[in-house]
Amino acid sequence: MDIKKNDIIELEITGTSSDGSGVGRYGGVAVFVPSAAVGDVISCRIVKVNRNMCFGIIDGIITPSADRIPDPGCAAYPKCGGCVYRHISYEAELRTKDDAVRQAFRRIGGVYPEFDDILGGTSDRYRNKAEYPLTYIDGRAAAGFYASRSHRVVPCADCKLQPEIFSRITDDILRFVNENTIPLYDEKTGKGLLRHIYIRRGAHSSETMVCLVVTRQDESFSPLAAAMTEKYPEIRSFVLNINPKNTNVITGEKCITLAGNSTITDIMCGRKIILSPLSFYQVNTLQAEKLYAVAKGYALSGRTRINTLLDLYCGAGTIGLSFADVTDRLIGCEIIPQAVENARENARANGTDAEYYCGDAGKISQMLAESGTRPDVIVIDPPRKGCDAATLSAIAEMAPERVVMISCDPATAARDTAILAGYGYKAERARAVDMFPRTKHVECVVLLSRGKS
Repeated sequence: MDIKKNDIIELEITGTSSDGSGVGRYGGVAVFVPSAAVGDVISCRIVKVNRNMCFGIIDGIITPSADRIPDPGCAAYPKCGGCVYRHISYEAELRTKDDAVRQAFRRIGGVYPEFDDILGGTSDRYRNKAEYPLTYIDGRAAAGFYASRSHRVVPCADCKLQPEIFSRITDDILRFVNENTIPLYDEKTGKGLLRHIYIRRGAHSSETMVCLVVTRQDESFSPLAAAMTEKYPEIRSFVLNINPKNTNVITGEKCITLAGNSTITDIMCGRKIILSPLSFYQVNTLQAEKLYAVAKGYALSGRTRINTLLDLYCGAGTIGLSFADVTDRLIGCEIIPQAVENARENARANGTDAEYYCGDAGKISQMLAESGTRPDVIVIDPPRKGCDAATLSAIAEMAPERVVMISCDPATAARDTAILAGYGYKAERARAVDMFPRTKHVECVVLLSRGKS
């Protein structure tokens, strides 16, 4: 059936895509519609036509889904590119994400672990970090978030995923920027000074770090740092991050402390965690503690101790440290030097003996394998792109009894699980964990055991 741009069609939504859009079929052609819910019957305006699929927007709702809720609770939704599920109940969101993880392992990996039910969390005010891009609105600096698939900033006075104090801090910074006519960075020209406002807060400690990402060192922000640390006792660190490059990467490599400390401290899994601006730290602390408990339970699975644990992509060392009470030897690997230093500080602060290596996970894994290191458990928490072939090969060469994979992308987790199956590892158990309620993202934990493929 021929479909053209601007056609209005009646469409029943029968599924959900990986980016949170509703999916229906019209004349055998898949149509993707943002903010549509399974069970909706909608009037859909076609906005883009590809060879095998179309994209539409809701022109009207003929019959609403039983999963729909009357108020998304955010004025910026759905224009902001952060949340995609605010139009449905949280219970419906969990069902959608749980099914997405299961389907990824079956369709992409061709593996069938025993699935535990998805682990949900608090759906609002859960983030411990925010990175606000900046723009001009009517000649004044404003903060918000990028619209989906663009670098167009959608202003947001109070993001419901962030602590309320973030909005007050951001408002004060913007007031200072506007009063002192500090130029914002322009991606097109590469000119300007202030690129992003970046705030991090300890979920348990409430210690807060304010980091301004700028193109060059500038004394203009010193009065602001002094005023903010005086006004907000929670702000223990006020830092400039220097990023002069014309890049989409938010932070640069150099940090300058203007007031307070260069780090803040939080508690995770009962362990003291020291955080710098460049440290990787799960943005949902309370849910991360649940996720790590799942990983720890999978790693032990009937045993009481682990002789040697290798924590690949260890960041600030939080995962490995959560295992420290049941591990005799802890080894970590991370490519970001500042994160490795944080991991070492965190181990010392908690009285834990640990070895940390700075470098590419594949190269460090191969070095450890060649040196004869034989961990009985390897925990991997790779970036969204998953593990490379060298890392997976080295893991197999070290021949651990168990591999516990924590992944922020079910598709790459399924792919890597299938590759490890080729090395003789069977995916025994898996569980989806909703680390990012209301967004399209979902994490999962997978237990693989050697010699059972």
